[in-house]
Amino acid sequence: MIDRCVIFDVGRVLFEWDLRHLFAKLIADPAELDHFVGNIVTPGWHFQHDAGRPIADMVAERKAEYPQHSALIHAYATRFNESIPGPVPGSLELVERLDAAGVPLFAITNFGHDFWHGFRPTQPVFDRFRDIIVSGTEKMMKPDPAIYALAIERFGIDPAGAFFIDDVAANVAGAESVGIAGHVFRDAATLERELVARAYLNP
Repeated sequence: MIDRCVIFDVGRVLFEWDLRHLFAKLIADPAELDHFVGNIVTPGWHFQHDAGRPIADMVAERKAEYPQHSALIHAYATRFNESIPGPVPGSLELVERLDAAGVPLFAITNFGHDFWHGFRPTQPVFDRFRDIIVSGTEKMMKPDPAIYALAIERFGIDPAGAFFIDDVAANVAGAESVGIAGHVFRDAATLERELVARAYLNP
């Protein structure tokens, strides 16, 4: 059993994510962009893929519902990585420091199965992680306590020595419900101080 480890979320902790990063390239009018990401390809709709629904089914259904936006909906399916513009400032450096210090690293991410397989190979930082639980693959999402229970079992960790980082307070509360300490992420500098205070990193 692993006594101490750090578990990261991915979106908005390690990497920025916003559907607007993609669709601002494709929709010039700000009001039209607001309407599209607020009513058609929305975060709430996207989260169905995070929960395990196949992207092909979602896209076919949405194209049938909004045929005038078929090309944009298709772009969502084929250009999703463009909604991830780059790393959150400072976060990957913390991953590298933790890894160099010998701290076992894991991740639990609400991420669609298909999209994860398109994104994961582009980011070598994930080679530093021993295992990553992906909600769309497991068909369970944070903050359901079941996904954290799965992590404890599959990672082979002692929850009392684990530290979970997520930008969503409810997801942190889910981890805490199974005995894993948590941190609501706001920025890398604040997280660094917390990691030092908990002796995962040296000052």
